Amino acid sequence: MVFSSLFFIFLFLPISLFLYYIIPSRKWKNGVLIVSSLVFYAWGEPVWVILLIISSIVDYFHGRIAERYLKRWQSKAALISSLVINLGILILFKYSGMFVSTFSTLFDIPLNFKGFSLPIGISFYTFQTISYVFDVYRGEVKAQKSFWKFLMFVSLFHQLVAGPIVRYKDISTEIEQRFFSAEQFGDGVRRFTIGLAKKVVFANTAGALATNFLDGQLVELSMGGHWFGMTLFAFQIYYDFSGYSDMAIGLGRMFGFTYQENFNYPYISQSVTEFWRRWHMSLGSFFRDYLYIPLGGNRRYQFRNLFIVWFLTGLWHGASWNFVLWGLYYGVLSGFEKILRWIFKSFRLPAILNYGYMFLVTIFGWTLFYYEDLSRGLQFMRGLINMEYLWDVTSEVMLMNNMWFLILAFIGVTPIVTKLFGAIDVTMTKSLFRPIYSTIFYPLTIITIFIVAFVLLMGQSYNPFLYFRF
Repeated sequence: MVFSSLFFIFLFLPISLFLYYIIPSRKWKNGVLIVSSLVFYAWGEPVWVILLIISSIVDYFHGRIAERYLKRWQSKAALISSLVINLGILILFKYSGMFVSTFSTLFDIPLNFKGFSLPIGISFYTFQTISYVFDVYRGEVKAQKSFWKFLMFVSLFHQLVAGPIVRYKDISTEIEQRFFSAEQFGDGVRRFTIGLAKKVVFANTAGALATNFLDGQLVELSMGGHWFGMTLFAFQIYYDFSGYSDMAIGLGRMFGFTYQENFNYPYISQSVTEFWRRWHMSLGSFFRDYLYIPLGGNRRYQFRNLFIVWFLTGLWHGASWNFVLWGLYYGVLSGFEKILRWIFKSFRLPAILNYGYMFLVTIFGWTLFYYEDLSRGLQFMRGLINMEYLWDVTSEVMLMNNMWFLILAFIGVTPIVTKLFGAIDVTMTKSLFRPIYSTIFYPLTIITIFIVAFVLLMGQSYNPFLYFRF
């Protein structure tokens, strides 16, 4: 089940909200969340609910042990055991096929094993439970005494299958007690609607256009077509993932939870380091707090630590070597930027050059990310610099026919719209038109956005979520 489906929007979500708010008991509200979350997860592949529950049981008891024996060897043993079990399950289901295939290729031994079916969202909820045990081990949070509350934390359908990665300590208070606020609920509806529009209006459109360039005969594609196609994919993956995160954050607010932001306009970044502080922020902060800093961070073996983090960042995104290369690509660039900053210290290039640099970096990076077939990916990269065939008629026609979409998509990856509406909001709340704005204009704007998304959703057959496979 996906958030941008008519079934979810008009049946599953309304029923879940109705049952949640009609039941007065907080205990039974938690029960509604658990049942609805397990139903949501089981909708496509019921068998993997068992794995989710097993993972919850494992880390519930590891957390209890880590707290009971805090600062003693048993606590460290519980942490190590949790890491071994969780990462072992993740490796088994996600990477066993990749490792067997690599072994088969290296030693020329024919092996037919292709790996197990990948449980949806396993990378997300595995990191979620690992962070919980880690924080209990550090003494940063108290272990949850109720298994049912812990299961609710792990299984919350708002963020279960594609993030953001939610840490227990960020919502521990809300797990125990949540307060209803009409303003918070309305803000959740607004955020969900914006995320839905990002997904349906921009991600789906960009994705449908991009496949015409990226999945066809590359030898027939001009250099301009290569750049146009990968730019469309850059729009698609941003609007797809940030839209899902917006919907998850909005759903959380509807049910009384406040999740951390996951995107902060990454395409306006002027360096690789800044980009990864703005893109998939929950994953970046996870690797920083639970891997990079414990390894020594910037204090010792900095470049070794960077290599490990970026290798695993790439591997986390998929069981294919192109993702590893993609991660190492950003790791090398990140290390290179650190060296340059150390050498030149306060020297800074003009912003326009930094933006141009990041555009080039991003396009080549998304090429590595998109093509799991490395030979095809390298072929596409050659097309990006093929000066012999600069432009083609097909690309020109598609560019002109979709010019308004591209302009709007470009504006949407910047803070322009947010700042504009923020200024309008401030102005209106201080003016005589505040009642009209808050009760008529603002709700009508959200309703209009929802209707546009709904109409497009009715007519679209292209509606995947890219990060579901991770």
